[in-house]
Amino acid sequence: MTNLRTLYPPIEPYETGMINVGDGHTVYFERVGKPGGKPAVFLHGGPGGGISPDHRRLFNPECYDVLLFDQRGCGRSEPHASIEANTTWHLVEDIERLREHVGVTQWMVFGGSWGSTLGLAYAQAHPERVSELILRGVYTVTQAEIDWYYQFGVSEMFPDKWAAFQAPIPQAERHDMVAAYHRRLMGDDPIVQLEAAKAWTIWEGETITLLPDPALTAPYREGHFALAFARLENHFFTHKAWLEEGQLLANADQLKGIPGVIVHGRYDMPCPARYALALHNAWPESQFHLIEGAGHAWSEPGILDQLIRATDRFAS
Repeated sequence: MTNLRTLYPPIEPYETGMINVGDGHTVYFERVGKPGGKPAVFLHGGPGGGISPDHRRLFNPECYDVLLFDQRGCGRSEPHASIEANTTWHLVEDIERLREHVGVTQWMVFGGSWGSTLGLAYAQAHPERVSELILRGVYTVTQAEIDWYYQFGVSEMFPDKWAAFQAPIPQAERHDMVAAYHRRLMGDDPIVQLEAAKAWTIWEGETITLLPDPALTAPYREGHFALAFARLENHFFTHKAWLEEGQLLANADQLKGIPGVIVHGRYDMPCPARYALALHNAWPESQFHLIEGAGHAWSEPGILDQLIRATDRFAS
């Protein structure tokens, strides 16, 4: 691939704040780009990943007015690592509160990984609010997807990393790794909790790119980040994100009339490509880009190229 598109130059927010979304949660948000420009919302991954300054750079600042926010319990939102009143449907309604704060009737929705799950849930619940939909690393939270990553599948591709992921869990509990980690991440022992959080988070950090990327993995080793990331991810996946089995693909007809772009790495380990293709087949208005030589991370060159092309396409 030649002439790869890259991130726009760094940009500072023109508005930041905390919004009370109820249930004891306050959510951090920021707005970047051109006030009054094309409205868009960015949905980060995880659950529990949080936003970063580089996420702002996925949008042309001369065209877009982008709202980015840390979902409940992570990043700068409070309380940190909280699982109380923290479900997919709480987050969907948080997006609506933020849209009302911005004061727009529609906006473009951009979501990657878990953000693709949340973006699909939001678009299917509020299709009239979505002008376009950009999804990267599609994840539909079926039991098969959860098992592939946390029980058997990716374990065969990364046996050394899998051994480290299994290490905190006794042999007798390894038949259900999500449940075993749930007991430790939600337990009362902070030492055990942190050990489990780091192991859970590092497993993901070290398996999301086609080639090792220590710079990308570094935040996954930090305790504050790991605690929110692991607790929220495990909490959501324990409950299958409060979705019926296969719900997001079954309800793809709700996306009718919404133009979109799906970008997915051929070698995406957390999110098998078959689900992205199935979504594309069920959503005729979508473009599908299966990126050769790429894993899961949005920052891998081929994936980033198509994401920037997508935001540029919808800029006007």
